[in-house]
Amino acid sequence: MNYTKLGNSDLMVSRICMGCMGFGDAKRGQHTWTIDEEHAREIMKRGLELGVNFFDTALAYQSGTSEEYVGRALRDYAKREEVVVATKFLPRTPEDLEAGISGQQHIERMMDQSLKNLGMDYVDLYIYHIWDYQTPLYEIMDGLNRMVKAGKTRYIGISNCFAWQLEKANGLADKEGFAKFVSVQGHYNLIFREEEREMVPCCREENIALTPYSALAGGRLSKYHGESSKRLIEDSYARLKYDTAKVEDDEIIERVWQLAQRKGVTMTEVALAWLLTKVTAPVVGATKFHHIEGAANAVNVSLSGEEVAYLEEPYVPHKLVGVMAQNTPSPRKEKPVWSIGDQEI
Repeated sequence: MNYTKLGNSDLMVSRICMGCMGFGDAKRGQHTWTIDEEHAREIMKRGLELGVNFFDTALAYQSGTSEEYVGRALRDYAKREEVVVATKFLPRTPEDLEAGISGQQHIERMMDQSLKNLGMDYVDLYIYHIWDYQTPLYEIMDGLNRMVKAGKTRYIGISNCFAWQLEKANGLADKEGFAKFVSVQGHYNLIFREEEREMVPCCREENIALTPYSALAGGRLSKYHGESSKRLIEDSYARLKYDTAKVEDDEIIERVWQLAQRKGVTMTEVALAWLLTKVTAPVVGATKFHHIEGAANAVNVSLSGEEVAYLEEPYVPHKLVGVMAQNTPSPRKEKPVWSIGDQEI
């Protein structure tokens, strides 16, 4: 495993971040393909053996049970100071708004619940899950800064935002002396490269770490045509993000397979090796041993400039999908911005 600094922080993270959305009680959340605690512990233990020290979860994942599984496993298998733990909070709910709960109060409540779930005194990275148009930005940045000053998180990050939002937030933080975002967790992979328009150059200029989710496009970049998995079948949110561009994406997936055959590695290794040329640490979901093993192997796969160009050449612009399609510059009156149908991210 290789390691690097997380942007402008002093956190030394593995080049692969284990995404823990696949861990949690399937009866208590929106996803039916998640794995139970026994299997989640096995996956995390294997990741630690392979040198993974960076773990990403969220309060929203399976009603907090992902956080619970992660916390218990890390207490048993790792020293707290040797791992980097990230979790996230969602915007205020309509009920919170009606009750008059401020952004600062909301953040503290969410943080305290996450720390309780994790069984930890602090997290290393606390991530603003999606831009909240119904809460003043000052309240968000002040609330996050209070968590840093209280020692409940070492650094803050943001997910599912546009480059202008990142710059606006960090500009306010700079003006007020608040903690600034050191990382961005956006939707970025070989078949969805819209982050390259503004976010990638913005982060490169400001030394902000990119830790993208959906690194393998919900399994599409790791499976050859015709292959399937429980997640490909049951993950309706992933289908929402990728099925509409299937024709355009199939050519790229074909090239990933061809290059993997030529190099004698897996499609996972090729797709992640490409992403590792662009970002700090992709968030890679793992529900089986070969998922995390393939991700760890990708760190040692080198792609030539010609191979990178070969993979990138068929790409065509994509429409924004998933939660980012709802990240609009005006409040949504009837439901939170972060809801998609009856599902939450």
